Amino acid sequence: MITNDEISSNFSLLAKLMDIHGENPFKAKSYAAAAFSVDKITTQLSEMPHNTIFSIKGIGESAGNRIIEMLQTGKLQILEDIIQNTPPGILEMLKIKGIGPKKIATIWKELEIETLGELLYACNENRLTLYKGFGEKTQQNIKESIEFYMGTMGRYLYQQVESFSKELEKILTVSLPFTFQLTGEMRRQMEIIDSIDWVTTANSESIKAFMNSISFQLKESEASKISFKNEHNITVQFWLANQDNFQSILFETSCSEQFLKEWIKTTQWDKSKVFPLEDSIFSTYDCCPIPPCQRESATIIHKAKQNELPSLINVEDITGIIHSHSIWSDGGNSLTEMATAAIEKGMQYLVISDHSKSAFYANGLSIERVAAQHQEIAKINQQFAPFKIFKSIESDILNDGSLDYPDEILSSFDLIIASVHSNLKMNEEKANARLLKAIENKYTSILGHMTGRLILSRAGYPINHALIIDACAANGVVIELNAHPRRLDIDWRWIEKALEKNVLISINPDAHTIDGFEDCKYGVLVAQKAGLSKKQNLSSFSLTQFEAFVKQQQTKRC
Repeated sequence: MITNDEISSNFSLLAKLMDIHGENPFKAKSYAAAAFSVDKITTQLSEMPHNTIFSIKGIGESAGNRIIEMLQTGKLQILEDIIQNTPPGILEMLKIKGIGPKKIATIWKELEIETLGELLYACNENRLTLYKGFGEKTQQNIKESIEFYMGTMGRYLYQQVESFSKELEKILTVSLPFTFQLTGEMRRQMEIIDSIDWVTTANSESIKAFMNSISFQLKESEASKISFKNEHNITVQFWLANQDNFQSILFETSCSEQFLKEWIKTTQWDKSKVFPLEDSIFSTYDCCPIPPCQRESATIIHKAKQNELPSLINVEDITGIIHSHSIWSDGGNSLTEMATAAIEKGMQYLVISDHSKSAFYANGLSIERVAAQHQEIAKINQQFAPFKIFKSIESDILNDGSLDYPDEILSSFDLIIASVHSNLKMNEEKANARLLKAIENKYTSILGHMTGRLILSRAGYPINHALIIDACAANGVVIELNAHPRRLDIDWRWIEKALEKNVLISINPDAHTIDGFEDCKYGVLVAQKAGLSKKQNLSSFSLTQFEAFVKQQQTKRC
């Protein structure tokens, strides 16, 4: 039998959802009042005669009838109907502290955001402050509440647990007289982390006692490994080793299942052998060392045996900031501030790519504002030479695949980053057609975040990656590796295909503040997994090389 608590909760949720959907505010308030009244009743409504329910203060005829419906059927049909018409992510937002129904309505109807991941990304891009009722403090509080809530799910972005893993390792090595070596997903530079792993010479009891002392709960204990979980649902695992098998265990736990299976098959791997260093494993089996970040596919083993591994790109190889936003759209810093910060980081150039006019949610640039921004860029370039700001725009790819300005405006930019930001629910056929048309546009220089995914939040629209990569190759379009740790789009698993087609990749931070420049690192980490080299990355071009690239783009338009 349904309880008073359940009835009250149903009414409360119904009232909130009615507010979110913009339905009759009087009815919404009456259901909220009914929820409050039912919550105060000490006798279970299921034990009362139905006709006495209407005499309860705060229960009108409509609410009374709904209560009887719930008592008879166990459900509230009007609530089920409105839930059916509400995206799951909107329902989830009601669990976030600091976001009430009216704010959620704005987020959904005006910002066109339907998931917590999208909302968190919007907070990072400083978009909420553009709307009434959302100040900087509110935006920051919402951001922190979402991060806390998402942390309870137990899966994290690499960037979210990077500092935590380093701090914990420092504590472990200082506090315990044993060896600890990071392994697993963190060592392989995976974009999603389910657990933080170490190989250690510490014994089981020492680890258990220490982890208990720093408020970790034992999750699982086996002969070969022990795992723990903390209050933030972060899983930490320790693989138990001794001096003789340390390198073998480190190697095995630093490989994907597919890689390790092929390694065993190809080399007749004998893990009982003693290896003084991990590199000696590779030399023993006549193979050049394979970095942990590349131990994913079977094919890499055969390339390594032929000594065909590329020299991987490093963070120091990024020479220019491509794809950044300023206060002209939804960024947090002025053009001068962005340029100054780029110079201080040793960059040779900055590509400013504010949002185009259709991105009203991001204060996109009208045609008149484009001209004004270009004037400011010209002045800054005179002041900061030889450093240079290039005029760009992140042009929305519209539903039909066209770009978001007439040709005479598009031609005023040095280069165009074409990206999809709206209508992300189209099927693969329509998504492919949309992207293909944008790629074939002579003004498109770079295809931005090609699937629109937000890791752990939004899958992105379905596309035929091979088809899109082929189109970029045919039209001389660069593919962005959006380095924001929640995007990392193009997925690194497709970069090798792009490189086979001689398509340039561009590791771009999509920076909305100066701090966003640091995200280049996360793009580099996954690019290394794909075997990307410096020469195959556009943002590693020198200023002279990049100017030649821009000139080439101008020629393409003719």
